[in-house]
Amino acid sequence: MKLPAKSRPYKIPEYSLTGDLLSFLTCNLQYRYQNKGTLPPSKPVQRWFGEFIHGVLEEAFLDWKYKQTQFPWDWLENIRPIEEQIDLRLQVRGLYPYDEDLFFSMSNHPEIDDLNEHDHKKLASARAEKAINIWGKHLFPLIDSSELLIKGVRQMPNYNENISRSNYYGINGVVDVLTSIKINDLEQSNLDNFDNLIIKFLKRDPEFQKRIAGYKDNEDYEIIIDYKGMKRPPSVVTDLNVEDNWENHKQQILTYSWLRSKQEDSKPIVAGIIFYLNELVPSKEDLALIKDELENNLTDVGCEFERDVDLIRNWEEEDKAPELSDEFKISRSIRIINVDENEKNDALLKFDSVVAKIEDSLIREMKGCKIQEAWKAESDERTCSACDFRTFCKNNSVKNKDIRIP
Repeated sequence: MKLPAKSRPYKIPEYSLTGDLLSFLTCNLQYRYQNKGTLPPSKPVQRWFGEFIHGVLEEAFLDWKYKQTQFPWDWLENIRPIEEQIDLRLQVRGLYPYDEDLFFSMSNHPEIDDLNEHDHKKLASARAEKAINIWGKHLFPLIDSSELLIKGVRQMPNYNENISRSNYYGINGVVDVLTSIKINDLEQSNLDNFDNLIIKFLKRDPEFQKRIAGYKDNEDYEIIIDYKGMKRPPSVVTDLNVEDNWENHKQQILTYSWLRSKQEDSKPIVAGIIFYLNELVPSKEDLALIKDELENNLTDVGCEFERDVDLIRNWEEEDKAPELSDEFKISRSIRIINVDENEKNDALLKFDSVVAKIEDSLIREMKGCKIQEAWKAESDERTCSACDFRTFCKNNSVKNKDIRIP
């Protein structure tokens, strides 16, 4: 009796918006080593802060929801316990901040007996405090759900029965915040006893107002909100070798809106909001980049604030950071992205093209192609300089620049 051969297990490749799409666009080769090769970066500071600020805001929302703590929150009493909790979670996963970014604690500095001189806010804590006290009080009352996992399935681009791994692929993502709003919410001048700053920005956006013009007063619609632990990217990119985060973030929101629309309980999605939280407390490196963008007309927000622009243009890196207005920092920290159906379809096609490139590189490697020949190493100098793989990477733009042979 001849037994039939067991068929290969049918698996649909899964791709996430941030872990795969944005990582691959940053650098193909770095993505291969870190995501497919499970080689984590030796100093994942950017990753640490992104996960830290997401965790702090999620726990702060839950804390506000059950305790209804009034704003503004005191850092030492209300915010630091949340920060310590999130920091411990990240340490378990091997993620640690630089000492100059977060307060010292007994958990990561057991050798120090007296923490008095270190027990104070630093950069990450200052940003967390501003994020909660500036945006939290306006955002938390609007939240319908947070940390929402959304998934979808699409046909595999360039599918070939003899070559492709599957005829479909999955997309997944996590929406930081989903809000459900009615038209009459926008007409309220008062929400929970204070003017809602987010509603004000939405009312001032002409494209958003056009988008909701056809909705009835009692009809719900949704807005997707995403936090970014970074400064506002330039809206104009002149260097082809520099990653266009401005466009990538828009593609992310548009793809999120498609995924959310596939869920049964979804309502019409009219917009997305991105909060660039570093803008609330910019570092000197951030200020230098903002200065360059203002001088070269590469940013969409800032030039209308004459006093702040003058302070930044007259500031030198060795000087103390200028005292910028809250209005300037708040305006730069919020970005409204209107969800257009045509643009949403274009975003999905771009996601398909990225998946096609990843699948092509994977298949080439599976057929015996060397890693650095199957995966391109193309990125900007800033990314390359911080990459753990730069010493053997074939990207000669920064190769061995920081190596000194004794």
